[in-house]
Amino acid sequence: MRLRQWTAADERALSAAITASIEHLRPRMPWVTAEPVSAADRGTLIEGWYDDWTSGADCHFGIFAGDGTVLGGIGLHRRRGDDGLEIGYWIHAGHVGHGYAREASGALTDLAFGVDGIDRVDIQHDRANIASGRVAQALGYALVEEYEREITAPGECGITRVWRVRHADWVSATRTS
Repeated sequence: MRLRQWTAADERALSAAITASIEHLRPRMPWVTAEPVSAADRGTLIEGWYDDWTSGADCHFGIFAGDGTVLGGIGLHRRRGDDGLEIGYWIHAGHVGHGYAREASGALTDLAFGVDGIDRVDIQHDRANIASGRVAQALGYALVEEYEREITAPGECGITRVWRVRHADWVSATRTS
């Protein structure tokens, strides 16, 4: 597995991966309601992700197999305050259960703590999304909060779980594992 920034050349493969995964993603990912999007719109989205990256905002990466197959997508999002980042991800329906979300989230946690001023990284998910809780737990994140919010996807229960790891704990965990 490898991570890299999405490029315009990935538009077809990304669109195909999302299309193949629509029913798998629909219960948990509100953005799926906009699918399918045109090639031009997907290209514009990818360009926007590049602009975000170069301006120091959110970072969006593809998760790829060694042969270039799209396994999913993952990002670091600046919606947790100045000292925190949030990881969000999705995995292609045909590649679920192989540890890609955990591996990619671990790599992005390492990346996040390389950013000046970042002391914490969060993974948030609806409580009904048990698999995402397992990813956070397997990485050593601690469940720090649950709160009610509006349901935005059909498989949600409306309670968000927030898992967090602090930089000092991550450094300690990675040295001893």
